[in-house]
Amino acid sequence: MAGVVKQINVKPHVEGEHGLQKKPVNPARVTQSGVEGDFNLYRHEELRDDPDQALLIMPEETLLRLNSEGWPIRAGDLGENFTTSGIPYDDFGVGKTFIAGGVRFQISKPCNPCENLYLLPYVGEDKGPGFLKVMLGRRGWYARVLEAGQVSAGDPIEEVPG
Repeated sequence: MAGVVKQINVKPHVEGEHGLQKKPVNPARVTQSGVEGDFNLYRHEELRDDPDQALLIMPEETLLRLNSEGWPIRAGDLGENFTTSGIPYDDFGVGKTFIAGGVRFQISKPCNPCENLYLLPYVGEDKGPGFLKVMLGRRGWYARVLEAGQVSAGDPIEEVPG
């Protein structure tokens, strides 16, 4: 199944800030460490730059479903690096390999919702616990980068043999 990279998102390192909300960039260079110019404090400090969490992938279709449920989420809000379109959430599964532009990556694990999502302006402490429940099983997919390269919004994304 093929789709497109709808948006590429990054958040540079800002002392004392977390990796939400990310802003669009285009094009972007992707290395085994992730998208250049992106920084994730938790991944860096707690996970020691775990290559299995180099990228976070989120289908636009999931964001649209969340919008229809009353959550005003935009691309990049959840900290994803690639917002995709045309590939359903469940078609990104652990072990599946994809090519987007010049980047080949493999899904390593699902992302679990965490309390950092409380930082979103439309969530906060009061709605946070409910939002975490809403996000279970649809928080996005972590991926390791198998082949570095450049990617642009609008580039095709397709599954390839691992």
